[in-house]
Amino acid sequence: MRHSTRVTAVAALSVALFAPVACGVPTPHHASQPPPPEVRAADIERALQTRTTLTFWSWVPNLGKTVALFERRYPKIKVNLIDAGRSRIEYTKLRAALKAGTGVPDVAQIEYFALPRFAFSGAVTDLNAYGAEGLAGRFSPSAWDQVDLNGSVYAVPQDTGPMTMIYRKDVFDRLGLAPPRTWTEFVTVAEAIRRKDPRVFVTSVDPTDSGIADSLIWQAGGRPFGIENATTIRIDLQDRGTRRWARLWTRLSREKLVNPAVTWTKPWWKDMAKGRYALWITGAWAPGVIQGAIPRTKGLWRAAPLPRWDTGKPVNAENGGSGVSVLATSGHRLAAYGFARWLNSDPEAVRSLNTVSGVFPATTGLLESKEFLDVEIPMLGGQRANRLFSEGSAQVAKGWQYLPFQLYANSVFAGSVGRSLSHATNLDTGLMAWEQRLSAYARRQGFKVSPDR
Repeated sequence: MRHSTRVTAVAALSVALFAPVACGVPTPHHASQPPPPEVRAADIERALQTRTTLTFWSWVPNLGKTVALFERRYPKIKVNLIDAGRSRIEYTKLRAALKAGTGVPDVAQIEYFALPRFAFSGAVTDLNAYGAEGLAGRFSPSAWDQVDLNGSVYAVPQDTGPMTMIYRKDVFDRLGLAPPRTWTEFVTVAEAIRRKDPRVFVTSVDPTDSGIADSLIWQAGGRPFGIENATTIRIDLQDRGTRRWARLWTRLSREKLVNPAVTWTKPWWKDMAKGRYALWITGAWAPGVIQGAIPRTKGLWRAAPLPRWDTGKPVNAENGGSGVSVLATSGHRLAAYGFARWLNSDPEAVRSLNTVSGVFPATTGLLESKEFLDVEIPMLGGQRANRLFSEGSAQVAKGWQYLPFQLYANSVFAGSVGRSLSHATNLDTGLMAWEQRLSAYARRQGFKVSPDR
């Protein structure tokens, strides 16, 4: 998704990363140091041959094994790998370190939805000055579009999460059903499941998780967020695709065809293990997560494409994914970029991330390779599901944008849209409440909001 409508200059649209502002579009709290003039590949290679210690914040499991490969390749670089906590936990620590002006890492893992906030605050470096634009062809278009904000590249993509449907083959076989191919069939299957076995739901819906809602709205054709110019943000949670998603999930909720439940909790995993949910709408990274959480269900699962909205060309969306950014305050930005580039584009590194850490690849080199496509996944009964996931990656629709304050948007989802999901009421009401809160917040940050209502 190319952010083609974003601002023409990052400094013109810096969003308050650390505190609200009274009025006007705020300016960066942390201005990037100017890059060395005319950075060449030889300059980066020289930096990688210079004795240096880099601090890297990341939550990826078993990442130390891949980092060790880098240190063997570049023995003069020591990478101090720190697990600063996942997602919001890391971002809170990063915000505090930036504000204090001390303890900031050289390199950090940042999810795509959070990247605009750090980019527009000036906290991370525009990597085009180091030749990052030349990496675009190595990555899937959807991954590259996540890090390319109006022509400036603020991270090297690491992983993606093309949407898929992971289902319990044993449950579908027992009930004599097949996985739905369209959203119309999805409703029919949901009704049949409840009729045949009232203990089972087609799936759960998390009233606290804006990420899945965003992904499904994206796939439905919704584009509720965007930046129209240097001072105007678009927040339209009543556009055609968003309302399309709302009508479907309002029906599913009202008719008790889906069960509201918070994912990732012990009760939810227990229900998943028992087969209370016939399928999970999620990202392609899910098989490894299931293996770690409920290994006793090995072989019971299969993967299928996300249902289509019509019989035309398949359209998909992303759920999850992150890149590796170089902090603007780093005193070793040449080496830091060299590390981020190697970690996420070197064939040996990418294979290690995938096989050792379970990272779903963003590089076309691995996504299209026979070794990746032919992998038999034990949790999925030996299914070669990477073929399906790779196809899903290529089908991701363009045009999706996150807000520069998406972290805030996510935090108020539960009290608006989530409330409608929990109480099985019309999702239009929840979407309107979410839009009102986001619009009010944007105006407090000094933005104009379109449409003005």
